[in-house]
This record gives sequence, C-alpha cells and structure tokens, in this order.
Amino acid sequence: MELGLAGKTVIVTGGGSNIGRAIAIAFAQEGSNVVIADLDEVQGKKVADEINAAGKGSAIVVKTDVTSLESVETMVKKASEKTGAVDVLVNNVGWDKMMFFANSDAAHWDKVIALNYRSVLNTMKSVLPLMKAQKKGAIVNIGSDAGRMGEFTEAVYSGAKGGVIALSKAVAREEGRNGIRVNVLCPGLTPPPAKSFGEKSMWTTDMNMTPEQLEKAAKGYPLRRVGTPNDVAYPVVFLASDAAGYVTGQTLSASGGYTMM
Repeated sequence: MELGLAGKTVIVTGGGSNIGRAIAIAFAQEGSNVVIADLDEVQGKKVADEINAAGKGSAIVVKTDVTSLESVETMVKKASEKTGAVDVLVNNVGWDKMMFFANSDAAHWDKVIALNYRSVLNTMKSVLPLMKAQKKGAIVNIGSDAGRMGEFTEAVYSGAKGGVIALSKAVAREEGRNGIRVNVLCPGLTPPPAKSFGEKSMWTTDMNMTPEQLEKAAKGYPLRRVGTPNDVAYPVVFLASDAAGYVTGQTLSASGGYTMM
C-alpha cells in the first residue's frame, strides 16, 4: 500500500520519548522529514540521530514548550522554513499523575490541562494557516480511552482528553473544505521500553509502574497485554497517510480492546 508520506514534513510533539519516539521513527521509515518538537532537547537529539543514521527519512529537533503559544509558533516557523511545508501534525505530548479527584488541587489541574489540552490548541492554531494555504494537511491528536469513558484516578486527564476528542471533531468539520483532516488516536496503557524516554518523561516518576502492576493491568485488556509504542505509532501513520484520505473527524482506539465504542 502506498501511504504517500515520502518527502512530507511531519511535526511530532514530544517525539523524543516512548510513543512519540516510535511515531517519529515510523514516519521516517516512510521517508518523511520529521520535526521533533520536544522540551527535552537532549532526548530529542538522540532520536533524531537514530533516524538520520538509518538513512531513510530525516529528522531535526526544535526545543519546544507546547504549553506556550509563542514557543509553538516559533517551532512551526522553523519547521516550515527548513522544509518548505508542514504536511502532518501529530500532537503526542501528554502528562498525568494518577490520584482521586478529591485529592487533586488546582496546580495539578493546571498542569494536566496545559499539557494535554492547551498544547493541542497551540499547535493546531499555529499549523492551520500553513495547511489552509496548501489546501491540504493531516492532524492526528493523541487522545486516550480515558477521554472516551472516564478513568478511575484520572478524572482531570479524562476531561482534558475528552476535550481533545470534541475539539478535533469540531475542527475537522470546519477545515474539511480546506483539505485538512483531523483524527484522534486513543492508546491504552503504553509503558515505555527501557532507554526509550528522557529524564523529563512522566515515566521517570509520575507513572512509573512495577512489573507486577503492569501484569495486573494487562488482565483488564481482552488481548491480555498492555500496549507497545509501535501499537500506537503504526495507526497514527495510517491516519496521517493518503491511505486514510477519506477519514476525518474519527476517534480510533488502539488499546487492545480496552474500550469497544
């Protein structure tokens, strides 16, 4: 199947770690020019070096704070100047720390909303003028099954990801006339392999899980395993590709059957 991604410019936020890393590599394998927009510039450079050494596709790193509209606008400008276009945006950045809502506070709410929802507002707002001028573009926002069903000890995160899903549908309706597609990919629990994430990743502290906890969690999935980064990356590549050219405003779960909506 021809995916039509060779030579395309793809921005991947949080492309230095875990799912983002896998997404960046998967696009590069299709011959895309990948822009890794990551606050952890050191980790992002590791992934870019890995991609460039493989000799298929290319990658650059632009240090980016996705919670800052100014930082995102600067990143998008650099990406378009470097490659001449922005064809695909993948909003991968996310963060959470599990706790009961009654035990959360305003600082927690602000961080969850900024990283999971405001970041998507910033990046979509910044790339849409370029995509509208091109009369084409694909946006894939990483949601979560938590945003589809609500998740125990992830109330604020569930709300933010639910907002991403609704926002994506609305923008898909507005921008379809301009050849722009917007879809959402919802992972389930996707722990990172060793050495696939940086020091600033939530998996270093906030979401670190023991093998016993992961084994217990896997029993809640019909496929009886938790996800891998590639389980998410490959569907994201499909949704961004020409093969999905008539797919927009949709929410797809790649979560081992955790939800079946």
